[in-house]
Amino acid sequence: MTHRLPALFLGHGSPMTVISDVPERRDLEALGETLGRALPRPQVILVVSAHWETQGATHLTEGMAPRTIHDFRGFPEELYDIHYPAPGSPSLVARVEELLGPGQVMRDDSWGFDHGAWGVARPMFPDADIPMVEMSLDRSLTMAQHLVLGKALAPLRDEGVLIVGSGNIVHNLALYGQSRGTRPAWAEEFHARINRAVLEHDHAALTEFADSDEAAAKAVNSAEHYLPLLYAVGARLPGDEVAIFNDTLDGALTMTSVLIGDAGLVAA
Repeated sequence: MTHRLPALFLGHGSPMTVISDVPERRDLEALGETLGRALPRPQVILVVSAHWETQGATHLTEGMAPRTIHDFRGFPEELYDIHYPAPGSPSLVARVEELLGPGQVMRDDSWGFDHGAWGVARPMFPDADIPMVEMSLDRSLTMAQHLVLGKALAPLRDEGVLIVGSGNIVHNLALYGQSRGTRPAWAEEFHARINRAVLEHDHAALTEFADSDEAAAKAVNSAEHYLPLLYAVGARLPGDEVAIFNDTLDGALTMTSVLIGDAGLVAA
């Protein structure tokens, strides 16, 4: 029997994390080593990335050699030289189609692995030898519907698949420059509230925000970096523990990451 793998939400932040000696990168490296040592190595990775938005259907990367996408500007050449040649997985694409149901998924050979995917996979598995499929965010869905998709994907965790949501819980680039190095009250409030909701499995608090909720409006902003969290939370199964790590806040950005499964896999 395949050992159940965790579901992860990983704060990916700036692409610079991949080439910088920072705690967040070191923790991802340690997690990758632990996953290879304490559990059977993941057979395949499914990444839901903040950087792939679609309308009307959930898209999946198709093909055996998805390209590496450098979806950013103005960074050091070292970042543009990075390629993450993990193979694709047609079998996982077919399995996700089966789990999500007819008409819910589109195969897409025009995309590849953007930095929301390789930016978290590379620190954990630098050899790029685990097949990987990237999954888009269908922006025609409500937050509650994204959570439902995460729940539908939960059986994959017993099939050798590592489910990874990649984004940031608090993510507002428009406010980041002016707030960097501070801890705005609105960001602290939203950060604490969502961490509590994740630990308490409070789906309403994770998906329902009032129009008057200023903290949520600033933190979630355009929402694409928040939504991947809902896939990891949705994939929670009975008996799972929850661990929060890399729980840092800098202005309008959190690097908070969540492991759902065996909390002992990450450092306290």
